[in-house]
Amino acid sequence: MSGTSLDGVDAALVNFLPDNPVKLIGSHYLPYSADLKHRLLDLHQTQPDELHLAHVMAQELAELYAQAVKGLLEKTGILSSQVSAIGCHGQTIRHQPQSGYTVQLVDASRLTESTGITTIVDFRSRDIAAGGQGAPLVPAFHSAVLSSARENRVIVNIGGIANLTNLPCNGQVTGFDCGPGNILMDAWVLHHLGKSIDESGVWAAAGKVLPELLGRLLTHEFFALPPPKSAGREQFNLHWLQGFLNGSEALEDVQATLLELTVVSIVKAAQNHCMGFDALYVCGGGVHNTTLMNRLAELAGKPVHSTFSLGIDPDWMEAMAFAWLARQCLEGQPGNLPAVTGASGPRILGAIYPA
Repeated sequence: MSGTSLDGVDAALVNFLPDNPVKLIGSHYLPYSADLKHRLLDLHQTQPDELHLAHVMAQELAELYAQAVKGLLEKTGILSSQVSAIGCHGQTIRHQPQSGYTVQLVDASRLTESTGITTIVDFRSRDIAAGGQGAPLVPAFHSAVLSSARENRVIVNIGGIANLTNLPCNGQVTGFDCGPGNILMDAWVLHHLGKSIDESGVWAAAGKVLPELLGRLLTHEFFALPPPKSAGREQFNLHWLQGFLNGSEALEDVQATLLELTVVSIVKAAQNHCMGFDALYVCGGGVHNTTLMNRLAELAGKPVHSTFSLGIDPDWMEAMAFAWLARQCLEGQPGNLPAVTGASGPRILGAIYPA
């Protein structure tokens, strides 16, 4: 998994057994270089020769993914011949379901060739072809492994974009992207401090929320859209943010306001669309932002936990989910939830590149 945050590659080795629906055997992380992140960000915008650049980048990413896989197998002592498949999300550079497409970069043939392992990619396109958003897909995994008969749970994934999965004890599972997760905070701290993240939310904690700015940011049309819906850098980016600033704001106050935007949009979405929830369980990079987690608990008025408490490491949730999606594809089982994505029905997701 490599997500909207553009921080690096998460590789998870997962086993699915009848008596234990999911077991994380091992994990491995490879960070993106600053140069790679910069070039990927450039590909989010139209530029000269972008088709050639995208294909070259897909090859580079495939080699990096292969390196992550090999590092993971060395770490765990597992042979490539013991692995059923790689489920690879690829790196999103365009997400335009309203135009009928989404683009995740990876040269799947090269990844298969480099690892000797059957590779499954392109999990989103079939859902979009069926009228869906193609995202979020992870709620299907949440439903399979984290549902409870005793507690109405909301799983909150705070990556670049934040999304919710509503897991009621009784009733239909739903889920949707609810707005920015870390994407704006990361962009602001990188632009002004040269850091990739605001460690533990310390910079945001040093500032104060600017109510007028927060109000203007919350006027984004995305927040008023009903689910199903999905978002990306197309909606939330530094250029969009700068259009609301007059230049007199203290930098740390803007960071505090961006953190509040993430928290408010999550809590409002949960209150409006996850009626009667008992607790929030957080995964993704946002779980390490202490300021964000404390504010989330304060504003939600309900218990807020890491998914560690449910037996799933929050740092590896999405990588594990794409292993699960790969297994679903191999077994000819649907990988989407139509109530989440808006697709016209369940669909088998993914394109298989056999070893």
